[in-house]
Amino acid sequence: MTAVADSQTESAQAQTPAASTWDWPVPDSFGIDRYADDRSLRSLLPLYLDADLLAHLQPVLEDLGPRLGGEMDEWAHLADTNPPVLRHRTRSGRDHQWIEVHPAYRELQKVAFEQLGMHAMSHRPVLGWDKPMPPLVKYMFFYLFAQAEFGLECPVSMTDALTRTLRKFGDQELIDRYLPTMTSVSLDTLTQGAMFMTEQDAGSDVGRATTHAADNGDGTWSLTGEKWFCSNADADVTMILARPEGAPRGIKGIGLFLLPKTLPDGTRNSYRIVRLKDKLGTRSMPSGEVSLSGATAYLVGDVGQGFKQMADMVNSSRLSNAVRSAGMMRRALGESRYVCTHREAFGTLLLDLPLQRRQLSKLLLPTEQGLSMSLHTARVFERADAGDDEAAAVLRILTPIIKVRTTREARTVTADAMEVRGGVGYIEEYGDARTFRDAQLGSIWEGTTNIVALDVVRAAHRSSALKPLMAYLDDLIAVVAGRGAKGGVAEAAAGSAVLAPLADELERYAGELLHALEMLGDKANEAQARQISTALYCLCSAVFLAWEGVQIGARTGDWSRVVLATMVIRHRLQPQDPLRVVEDPDDLVRSLILQETVNREQAVDYLGVALGGGK
Repeated sequence: MTAVADSQTESAQAQTPAASTWDWPVPDSFGIDRYADDRSLRSLLPLYLDADLLAHLQPVLEDLGPRLGGEMDEWAHLADTNPPVLRHRTRSGRDHQWIEVHPAYRELQKVAFEQLGMHAMSHRPVLGWDKPMPPLVKYMFFYLFAQAEFGLECPVSMTDALTRTLRKFGDQELIDRYLPTMTSVSLDTLTQGAMFMTEQDAGSDVGRATTHAADNGDGTWSLTGEKWFCSNADADVTMILARPEGAPRGIKGIGLFLLPKTLPDGTRNSYRIVRLKDKLGTRSMPSGEVSLSGATAYLVGDVGQGFKQMADMVNSSRLSNAVRSAGMMRRALGESRYVCTHREAFGTLLLDLPLQRRQLSKLLLPTEQGLSMSLHTARVFERADAGDDEAAAVLRILTPIIKVRTTREARTVTADAMEVRGGVGYIEEYGDARTFRDAQLGSIWEGTTNIVALDVVRAAHRSSALKPLMAYLDDLIAVVAGRGAKGGVAEAAAGSAVLAPLADELERYAGELLHALEMLGDKANEAQARQISTALYCLCSAVFLAWEGVQIGARTGDWSRVVLATMVIRHRLQPQDPLRVVEDPDDLVRSLILQETVNREQAVDYLGVALGGGK
């Protein structure tokens, strides 16, 4: 038995109470089935996935669920408390750099890269399916995997995104050389990817990058400079930005290069990992500083289009980042619900304490928004990849919209969930603290909130994505109202006249936001970018929730997501008076928290209360 297996067995024994949870005052959710516990995801998958593919994946999901709450969560804890170590020399004194990771991290790699093939499923058949999976499947697994381990998903995502970018912009020789191993589902032959962008004086302002690229005249370039924050620092291949000699200053002078760790002749490339970062979160995954001294690299695409091409990889990573944040929120909500339904205080179940129930509802709403935004953006991604120009325009603005808000919501939700558990939540063993620390990074990676909010505005204006987005939302609102839409009469029939007030309210906010975003083209209004981006996120999530809700309601009789859409309007879009008491019906909130069915009559009644100004 391996050391990690021994540790896992001992930990599981230590965490398994001698008596039932009800006989012990501290609820312990170790081993919880995170797929079975997520009724929202299970109800949404038939709406978003082909029935045959979903049936094929069902055994995989059912196997993964309890592992996420059990052995994988324990591996994540061990990898987090035993971070990577940078080694510079062999014991015999030979100069050779490598990074040691804990065996638990290696076990997580086996699940992600070998058993699930998360990095490869968009590029080749995996999991017994006869063709690459649609983007939604990949992001669904990112959402679930993040509920155990967040840090490793960075290397997985970057390997996937680098593969996509290389196929899109690289020449055929590079594609033939690296693609087969980048999509390998064996750790022994896998080529992992990374991207090195950040320099000490070139973080968000990438155009200030000074890493120098010299053309060797033989199809290779020599790179010299320093990269300041390099996640998956010992990756086998890296996409890196550098400025070719003689190139102009700023973004337009940046080129994109592929940097291998090992050259074709088997020698180590001329760059060194200077040190590893001592990070607040994602401690399991090695991030470091890299110094390049004439390192050999290969130009990818056009010399002057480097940043634009890298942006394709960044956007893919941004969506992955947002989905992972949604996954961490789901974990936090699930843990909080478990505690509140398995612990008493003051002679009452925690769920029955009004303030605690209110706190749970505040965890619930952003979590459900994040899930709907994740699945629906992946749906648009698939259409864009298939060549739909309108969908591509919508994706250009949806990606920064989901990134700008989901990552920030995760910081709040994970913090509040830790508070639900109380002092025990502050203890590392339970995972709440680790999830909270990891959640802080989402709004920093691939652009801080300010930068991404400005990207929302840029996408609206420079990329002309605003009107396609509004047209797309209009089509979905038509389904909610029961009117004809591009989705067809059958899809539109899911809605009905009783939901017309909801559709009307969504249309009204869409009109107001269209006008507000049109005004943001002027740099004088730049300070409003975050506020408007947040409002746009809430509008999109409300539309997606309502669109999902009417179809699930028609199919199963559960109208929960229509209620959630209405709550987004009531609590996140309507003007808020801090002195006005706004309460949602107790029985309705309780049903949502416990994932019980909400019937159509309840949904319509709440719609009248929330949009009619009643109480």
